[in-house]
Amino acid sequence: MKKDIMSTLIKMMPSDNGMELPPKVFIDMEGEFIDFVEGESLTARYPNKERYMNPFGLMQGGIIVAAIDNTISPLSYILAPPNITKEIVTTYKRPIKKSDRFIDVTASMVEKTSSHIVLQGVVRNEQGKIAAKGIANCVFIKERKKT
Repeated sequence: MKKDIMSTLIKMMPSDNGMELPPKVFIDMEGEFIDFVEGESLTARYPNKERYMNPFGLMQGGIIVAAIDNTISPLSYILAPPNITKEIVTTYKRPIKKSDRFIDVTASMVEKTSSHIVLQGVVRNEQGKIAAKGIANCVFIKERKKT
């Protein structure tokens, strides 16, 4: 992992957010941040593992969505107030085959309002061809009133 990108992201996030960074699922998926353009995009790479395959020998769609979520979330935390993913709509264009050693996911912001942020995750196979796109609507978490 390019620790400088992870360190930069952690420094840019509010320090009192109570989040565990990086999350365990990112570590489990052996994610690695490979590019960061401040205010614009974040790219992560995930290895394609045998255990991620569906019965047809292709990367399972849920794993692809997890990779999208693992990439858009850190970007959302530095572009917006604390938020959670409400929905991710994913469109698959081509399969991730066993021969693809990894996927790259690039997250970018589409829209930000007073109540939510919309981000896009573009998944590319090892050859750089688009395999899937996900659009995520993340809603801002309202502070709870202390009683």
